[in-house]
Amino acid sequence: MSRKTLTASLTGAALVTMAAVALVPGAAQAIPENSHCGTEAGNNNDAFVDHAQLTKALEQLERTSGGVVDVEVVGQSNQGRDIYSARVGEGDTVIYVQTQIHGNENHGTEALLNLLHQIGGSSQEARELRENVTIVGIPRLNVDGGENDTRQNAMSWDDVVAEFPQLAGVEPAWNYRASVPGFDVNRDFNPDLDYVPQPEDFPGNSADTGWYITPEAQTSRDVYRELEQEFGTVDYFVDLHNQWSCYKQAGTDNMSTLSISGRFIDDPTEFGDWPAFDYDASRRANVAVYDALQDQGSSAYGHLTLYPQDTNLPGTALGSFALRGSATVLFETSSQTQYDGSKRNGFLTKQVELGLKGLIDAVADGSIDSIDPEDYEEIPQRVYLPAD
Repeated sequence: MSRKTLTASLTGAALVTMAAVALVPGAAQAIPENSHCGTEAGNNNDAFVDHAQLTKALEQLERTSGGVVDVEVVGQSNQGRDIYSARVGEGDTVIYVQTQIHGNENHGTEALLNLLHQIGGSSQEARELRENVTIVGIPRLNVDGGENDTRQNAMSWDDVVAEFPQLAGVEPAWNYRASVPGFDVNRDFNPDLDYVPQPEDFPGNSADTGWYITPEAQTSRDVYRELEQEFGTVDYFVDLHNQWSCYKQAGTDNMSTLSISGRFIDDPTEFGDWPAFDYDASRRANVAVYDALQDQGSSAYGHLTLYPQDTNLPGTALGSFALRGSATVLFETSSQTQYDGSKRNGFLTKQVELGLKGLIDAVADGSIDSIDPEDYEEIPQRVYLPAD
């Protein structure tokens, strides 16, 4: 698909997302495990940027940074909304960050916007980071789902058949929800970036690879492919998600406000020959996130857990890109709009921001290479809490 540089003029309003995300003190307290755990109706989502505000925030970020942050349109959704990428830094190591592949999972988008603003700044720290690492982000991949507040994108099976006529008469993909209508985009990935949808591969299941039938997955694949061509390997891939609110750390009374993981494939050989697959690199990257949040003192930022490790999802972006050699990190923030709206938005956004910044710092200064991957196994497990 063609790329074009995003340009626009603004009238000097402050960066939208900075107003939307209120920072919270570092000494935030643990949340009682009977607090806001599923029985209250969610409040509104006005604290999160909508698509128009996201566009303005990115335009202004590019302008005020003097082009240090380079914003481009890299794709379009099924409903015709632009999908953006933002790039900062000129280091030889690349970190690819993707947010909001599920439209109702907002905190990662806010956190990424804040980090782009920080790393694109004029401080000595920002300049040194940019010398050592290149960061490429897609803030809100699922722009239609973001506007509609749905997990899925906005696309019918008929839309898919119109683009891929060879699928006429085939049972729709297992991740399609006709009532929306739309697809769970995070089951539409394949480690073969040149894969073309074949009728015999449908409807598939969660243990299968995906097909690149959605414009959002196609866009993410295209960005990944270009980075791979430029850098040889996409060194790190981070996907920012949200999960149900009611979890705690095993062995503690602390609610878990975030889960992380680097494991998405049971057996990489099941999906072909992928010699670059490096699980230890993924484990080191996750430990870097964990350690950064533990360094926040007695605050609740450190109350994160390990996402379930029995996950086998090769059709996710994380699973597919891990097979190609990227060290992968999943963030699962414990809040979703249908339950919580924008409650605790400031704290949850800042937690993602701090964790992601910890990974970037460790990559930039090289300390990630000295992390023992076995430390990953010591991250507390995630435990369900009943909704009270």
